[in-house]
Amino acid sequence: MSAPFSTATGTDVRVRFCPSPTGTPHVGLIRTALFNWAYARHTGGKLVFRIEDTDAARDSEESYEQILDGLRWLKIDWDEGVDVGGPHGPYRQSQRHDIYRGVIDQLLERGLLYESFATGEEIEARNIANGRDPKQGYDNFERELTDEQRASFRAEGRQPALRLRVPDRDLSFDDLVRGEITFPAGSFTDFVVVRPNGVPLYTFVNPLDDALMGITHVLRGEDLLSSTPRQIALYEALVELGITTFVPRFGHLPYVMGEKNKKLSKRDPEANLFHHRDRGFVPEGLVNYLALLGWSLTHDRDVFSIDEMVEAFDVVDVNPNPARFDLKKAESINGDHIRRLEADDFVDRLLPYLEGVVSDPITESERRVLGEAAPLVQERMTLLGEARGMLSFLFTSDDELVYEEDAIASLPEGHVQVLRASSEALQGLTSWNHADIQEALKGALVDGLGLKPRVAFGPLRVALSGRRVSPPLFESMEILGRESTMARLERLAARS
Repeated sequence: MSAPFSTATGTDVRVRFCPSPTGTPHVGLIRTALFNWAYARHTGGKLVFRIEDTDAARDSEESYEQILDGLRWLKIDWDEGVDVGGPHGPYRQSQRHDIYRGVIDQLLERGLLYESFATGEEIEARNIANGRDPKQGYDNFERELTDEQRASFRAEGRQPALRLRVPDRDLSFDDLVRGEITFPAGSFTDFVVVRPNGVPLYTFVNPLDDALMGITHVLRGEDLLSSTPRQIALYEALVELGITTFVPRFGHLPYVMGEKNKKLSKRDPEANLFHHRDRGFVPEGLVNYLALLGWSLTHDRDVFSIDEMVEAFDVVDVNPNPARFDLKKAESINGDHIRRLEADDFVDRLLPYLEGVVSDPITESERRVLGEAAPLVQERMTLLGEARGMLSFLFTSDDELVYEEDAIASLPEGHVQVLRASSEALQGLTSWNHADIQEALKGALVDGLGLKPRVAFGPLRVALSGRRVSPPLFESMEILGRESTMARLERLAARS
């Protein structure tokens, strides 16, 4: 008799995010967290956050802290779980062994688990003897071992693994992303849930924790789809025990692909969440882009707020096809979110990327300069990390400004004449504002010397910023002030 699937809706929805703390957070993992979070917030349900840290060899406390850091940076919060608490703790698998042991004993008593002594070699030899593919695996032949047989194995010093007795029928479920999926009877056999050393496997503890925590919807990566029938089989055993009354609904989220349509691996820089933060993604921009890896708000709009996502998000709208991580598109969307920031907020967010350029804490005069310059770069920036290159020249003393090689190489013939004519034109200015500066220089260089604007103003840009590309030239001169502007024009002219 199959167990019923959850019918939970609205505030009864309970989803979970349960990463293993191995390595730095992968954007695919964080996309899974985001979709679970958005679904919980959309329905008014709850997000449970627990840690699957039973692999002592691979798990690390550093990775655990990084996952927390990443979620907090992106403002993905949770209602129950690590650091928050709740009625179903502890929320780290490594602290739940006694709970698992109690359930294992109940399942054994009911005959839903049974002892299996066969080694891998013996299973392979049995397949060969029966004319089957040696790699076909176990064929349930130990289901009905007698007490004598078990005692005999123990006398040999063997310790049994524990296998779940799988139902001898098709197992079907309606995947929220992929529709109806059926695993025919016999497509998988009784599988090990507890190792001979007594340690339960992921295939046991993961669904058991879901059952004990009342999880109604399991939204997880497509790579776990093949394990779903085993989870359903275990759920049916847990329903029989009375540990839960339902099987959760499953939704398998699409792969995140990298270059050349290969699965984005942990080794790809784009996979590393903190690589994007270090380069200057804002949380709003990255969350917006991660949402597009399998979902969209409307067919014609890529840029939206997190609140708009929450209002619209339903897991049934997720596209089952693999999603490709397109860094250029991600950066473009990030730039759109940078432009949406309020002026003071934008300045505050630039500060971590200007370490060593401005004082820590920033002085009042530096803050004033940054406040004047910020609107000039906000429109041009796709990553906050570009701030150092764009703005350093405003906080560098005139005689310490470094000229970049490509900037010097771009100087046209006759640029010294341009610099001298510019100095003369600016000398006579009574007021120092960008409109008057522009008018004076245009008169001297474009009208007076007959130069094209690019040839006229390129050398000035290099003189002021040391770079070929800088914030708007005349506004930069206004911010730098008359004295610095004149000193820099003179310094480059003298250098040449």
